[in-house]
Amino acid sequence: MMFDYSGLYQFLYSVSSWLLWEVGRILGFIGIDSGNILYPIRQFLVDPQFVYFVALLLTALIYLVAALLFGIQFIWMERKFLGRFMDRRGTSVGFLGFFQNFADAFKVLLKAVITPKDADKRVYQFAIFAILAVSFMLLGLVPWDINWYAVNVPLALLLGLAVFSLAPFALILAGWSSNNKYTLIGGIRGAAQLIAYEVPLLLVVVSVIVMTGTLNFNEMVAWQQGNIILFIPLFIGALTFFIAGVAESERVPFDLPEAEAELVEGWQTEYGSLGWGLVMCADYLRAFIICALFSILFLGGWTGPTFLPGSVWMLAKAALVFFFMIWVRAAMVRIRTDQLLKFCWNRLLPLAVINLAVAVLIKIYAVGGW
Repeated sequence: MMFDYSGLYQFLYSVSSWLLWEVGRILGFIGIDSGNILYPIRQFLVDPQFVYFVALLLTALIYLVAALLFGIQFIWMERKFLGRFMDRRGTSVGFLGFFQNFADAFKVLLKAVITPKDADKRVYQFAIFAILAVSFMLLGLVPWDINWYAVNVPLALLLGLAVFSLAPFALILAGWSSNNKYTLIGGIRGAAQLIAYEVPLLLVVVSVIVMTGTLNFNEMVAWQQGNIILFIPLFIGALTFFIAGVAESERVPFDLPEAEAELVEGWQTEYGSLGWGLVMCADYLRAFIICALFSILFLGGWTGPTFLPGSVWMLAKAALVFFFMIWVRAAMVRIRTDQLLKFCWNRLLPLAVINLAVAVLIKIYAVGGW
């Protein structure tokens, strides 16, 4: 839903007026003149700037809760499907094992918060919030229906890519501040991987911009609704975007920053309890956002048969893309660092360039020129 600040203003105005009226009645009953006391308070509470600020806080709180629930939901989804791929049940607490992740979340919350003795404590803690901020800001930019979004800016895609490019810095800060050789190596690996795979990812996004002629998510979905979903003409780009997205989310087979056999847990090694839980939630949320972006760019976003709301189609398409990510994790093994970078520069980058050329040719000769 698109948040209606005017409706929220009216609600807060009514609530504050009623509360102050009741307080005034009580003060009047005990013989105190409430006019001079309550009037300044009422003027402050119903001030449009104050109400707008409260509306922004409520919007941020709603998206924070939604982000945490999305992370828990997709952790459950992966654990359940991985169990089936490995011929076992997977999670089993509650209905279909759904409450297993909530039990694990409470367990993480109850653990003691321990900071490494030699760590740079301020940077060590700041890195967690930087990683979370990237994921939360990206979630706020992604629309889930034509009228369900937090912000709708003309350059939403460009802003999203700019926010996404901040992730490597957060990984380096997390690895360096822990003062551990394994975390530092993991942070450097993660930053190198994210920076490398952003290049083919950006070229694929440029091809979508060429086809649709816009940087706005809503207009991209509208273009596909009126023409054709871009997965068909830009199949090479969709495949490149998916592979680069798996690498950007540090998932198998591109999970070298967290290679347990080599680096314990990579840049996350020294994080425990709540910090580790928040980092894991941010990782899954980032993977889910990539799936949502894939749905918007190539699968028509929330468009679908009208017997279901558009937001349901959007979530279903994103969940389908995430299922293929789980399938890749179950079917493939981790590659080496040199293979990781060679695959990016020697395979994905040429495919992204070819896809961009195809998009330009289609735009000129099939769609009718610029």
